[in-house]
Amino acid sequence: MMDPQFWAGRRVFVTGHTGFKGSWLVLWLQRMGAHVSGFALDAPTRPSLFQEARVADGIDHTIGDVRDAQAVLAAMRRARAEIVFHLAAQPLVRCSYAAPVETYATNVMGTVHVLEAARQVDSVRAIVNVTSDKCYENLETEHSYAETDALGGHDPYSNSKACSELVTAAYRRSFFHAGSGRAQQTGIATARAGNVIGGGDWASDRLVPDLLRAFENGEPAIVRKPHAVRPWQHVLVPLAGYLTLAERLFHSPQRYSGAWNFGPRTDDMRPVEQIAAALTAALGDGASFVVEADASAPHEAGLLLLDSGKARRELDWSAALELDEALAWVAQWHRERTARRSVRQITLDQIERYEERFRSAAVPAGSTESV
Repeated sequence: MMDPQFWAGRRVFVTGHTGFKGSWLVLWLQRMGAHVSGFALDAPTRPSLFQEARVADGIDHTIGDVRDAQAVLAAMRRARAEIVFHLAAQPLVRCSYAAPVETYATNVMGTVHVLEAARQVDSVRAIVNVTSDKCYENLETEHSYAETDALGGHDPYSNSKACSELVTAAYRRSFFHAGSGRAQQTGIATARAGNVIGGGDWASDRLVPDLLRAFENGEPAIVRKPHAVRPWQHVLVPLAGYLTLAERLFHSPQRYSGAWNFGPRTDDMRPVEQIAAALTAALGDGASFVVEADASAPHEAGLLLLDSGKARRELDWSAALELDEALAWVAQWHRERTARRSVRQITLDQIERYEERFRSAAVPAGSTESV
């Protein structure tokens, strides 16, 4: 279970802090009193949560590219980082087909540069590399993938995240292994999360942002893969997992180093069409969608299930929001933004609500709760 007091005054370095998930993470860290340094390219969308929620306020905000090893090292040294969250990535499957070289350069060599910098900055005590549930060799069966399953990836994005996992494992075994000086004080882990939703996501080629854009334009949204099943979850669900994992790595680096899944319960993983129907219902009058298959679209997995039992058992972590409620939170976030309420305050309010839910929903250590 996460301890907010642990983060007060903690020096935290976040790559990819200008992105959707990174912005939510930085606001949560700020709320708990952490000293945050962010390193990323400019916000990837217009509008962006980073700009609208004034995420740069109160942090050391550096524009930089993880493909630049020296820039990463300089920023991490300047931050005197104790904990590193690596989120910077090319995050889209379709984009990876159009720009495979950029995808591998960012997602693989970017990981190398962050880990190499952490190896040279003695203050670093915990590293969480955020990869993806798509890193698995997905056979599209009813099998829920666990951390011991084979890595793979059909498309350049998914495959690059599997490569990032392998890079992290190699650094852990080569430079942070038992018996090395750093292994006694520095934990290194990967976090594999399912599809995240939440207020402030304006990325292209993502279901919820596409639905919201269509709603705001007074048009029906187009759903192209209605039967595809994903481990959907509110963005705060895996973020609570990353924060909990980082705390455990800090205190017990050897015990908690390794790979971790963070996803919803199996019975809360649903097809795209059900998500679209639930969100349009939550948005109310004027929201609608139509199914329009695209035979020319590049391959994307139709079925992907995630087993998060390890995190439930060993981190006392659980998803404190079920999917229907998560969709209601997304709809509420956007209604309040439309009403011109402070985006920063809307987001912080939802973080506070989730903190309360997470504390009450934490799974007792040793629980055998079904995944």
